[in-house]
Amino acid sequence: MSTMHDTWTGGEQRTSPGRLPGTSPHGPASGAPGGSPAGEPALPAGPRRSAVATVLLAPVSGRTWREYLYVLTSFPFAILSFVYALVTLMLGVGLLITFIGIPVLAVSLLGCRVIGWMERGRARALLDLDVAEPEPVRALQRGEGLTARVSAVLRSGSAWRNLLYTQLHFPWALFTFVMWLTTLLVGWAAALYPAWHWVHPAYMDQPGMEMWPGPDGNTWYLDSTPEIWLTSGIGLLVVLLTPWLTHGLTSVDRLLVAGLLGPSRLATRMWELESDRGTVVDTAAADLRRIERDLHDGAQARLVALAMDLGLAKEKLLEDPEAAAEMVGEAHGEVKLAIEELRDLARGIHPAILTDRGLGPALSALASRCTATVSVTVELDERPAQAIEGMAYFTVSELLQNVSKHARAERAWVDVWRSSDRLFLQVSDDGRGGASAGGPASGPGGSGGSGLTGLAERLDAVDGLLVVDSPEGGPTRITAELPWR
Repeated sequence: MSTMHDTWTGGEQRTSPGRLPGTSPHGPASGAPGGSPAGEPALPAGPRRSAVATVLLAPVSGRTWREYLYVLTSFPFAILSFVYALVTLMLGVGLLITFIGIPVLAVSLLGCRVIGWMERGRARALLDLDVAEPEPVRALQRGEGLTARVSAVLRSGSAWRNLLYTQLHFPWALFTFVMWLTTLLVGWAAALYPAWHWVHPAYMDQPGMEMWPGPDGNTWYLDSTPEIWLTSGIGLLVVLLTPWLTHGLTSVDRLLVAGLLGPSRLATRMWELESDRGTVVDTAAADLRRIERDLHDGAQARLVALAMDLGLAKEKLLEDPEAAAEMVGEAHGEVKLAIEELRDLARGIHPAILTDRGLGPALSALASRCTATVSVTVELDERPAQAIEGMAYFTVSELLQNVSKHARAERAWVDVWRSSDRLFLQVSDDGRGGASAGGPASGPGGSGGSGLTGLAERLDAVDGLLVVDSPEGGPTRITAELPWR
């Protein structure tokens, strides 16, 4: 049983203006009981450290010491990288008048790629920054000839970005090292000033630390008790602020590593498209195998039996007309069953109602076959692209099948709306929950969550997204996002 709340009139629908992406047309609950908004799963509550405790514990935190070690090792490593890249680059450019200069440049760029690999490792270990490997040099992987390898290295954008990194990182590493070391030493020296103040009168014949001449020409020393403890307080403040200064400085290093040592946007997009292509090919192959299996085990087997029955009826037509008529009647029933199976198979490929009337009526007809009472709301001002419309239909179809098979729900809700250039689908139910896109599921996700995992992969192939919010005990809310075109 389904309840249709769409606004289709003459093939058109109305849209609700001003809706935020990822929100249901009926608010966070979308008609379902309780739960957090789609795409915003509740995080587990844990102990929160106060701001004061965070500041006080910053100098002894693991992150601070890792960043200190990163700054400390960056300076000598940046010197070596800068000198290597500059010397080999100048040597290669200088030898370009001969054939030797070209392979020297290639070796220089290969060395810069090795430097980039080491820098990514340092950033991963000390800055918790995991940068993907850049696009490889295909000629080196395929083991082609020397000329092809040199040409491929010289045309490698990642190698030139690594070279640029060595030149930009050196002055920044020098500045960072000086700032960090100066701040750290001055802070600790001032904070511990009460402990070593006695050194000045004992060994330097001064009452305290010499600062600067006063207005009367006399030198000002930090020798009184208030001045000593004020210096210590200022030093302690500098010590507490040094980790945050270091974190800010290393943030620039994070940007340099991520921007110059990782894969380019074009390469990243190419890898995504290659992965999506593989998913689409696998999905299409699986669909073809399913159609072939359904035809072979269903309609084809029934038609073969029908042909045999008609052949027997033909032989008995003159000898026993009554038996032949009975066999023809049975064959007629088999024809009806075969037609029904073919119709169901065609509906599984692409339903006619979706092509003729659009997403709203098609989802309403789909909801009528669900075991739970389904309320369908579709708010669209126009129809999306045909491929996206079909994917939206089959996404809702699979989610409603999961509701029927696993959720033990009494009611379900289907909401479809558009926000900017994205199409949003949300299927909610009041079942037992526990759905998962990557692990065992007791709810709509099915056994092992494999159904939702495959659905998420198919949506990802078209730059879509699947968000599952299904705590144990329910309710379940699954939101899918698709491009409009």
